[in-house]
Amino acid sequence: MGRRNAFKLDVVSVRLVRDIPLYSEVAIEKPEEAVSLIGETLCGMDREIVCVLNLGSDGRPINCNFASMGALNYATVHPRELLKTSILSNAVSMLLIHNHPSKSLSPSKEDVRVTDRMQKLCSLIGIPLMDHIIVGGDNREYFSFKEKGIMKNACINYTANPQYLDWEKDAGLIGKGAGGR
Repeated sequence: MGRRNAFKLDVVSVRLVRDIPLYSEVAIEKPEEAVSLIGETLCGMDREIVCVLNLGSDGRPINCNFASMGALNYATVHPRELLKTSILSNAVSMLLIHNHPSKSLSPSKEDVRVTDRMQKLCSLIGIPLMDHIIVGGDNREYFSFKEKGIMKNACINYTANPQYLDWEKDAGLIGKGAGGR
């Protein structure tokens, strides 16, 4: 009997758990609309919080996920955590929004890296990243990567012929954790 327990494997499942609702009948088409929905909550926080706003085909929010809570000047994020609720919610697109408790709206190098990486990965899985917004100050101020022209459409080419695969270039999208940059 003891040997059988040594090979015991837990069966787990992943479920979307609903929490306190946020109400929005408005499709999110501009950064101001996302900021008016969740910005006030984020601006009141004393540490960085990264939020994923999942959108349906009509652009209306399906839900939001507070994916990471960090410290005063950073929050650790990983694509798998940011994408989890988007996939479970059958989102058509998503927005990232996070706060800077310092009230500075300038994106950090890590903010730019995360945005670039997420844009590429979101394109690959078919849930486009529509924008990454930083809020701070009094909730009327924000920084939108899309509005500032920093976010470009990810240029990813697909091929069915293995002779055209560029393994060295594509290695940047695969297997790099947060510390592997």
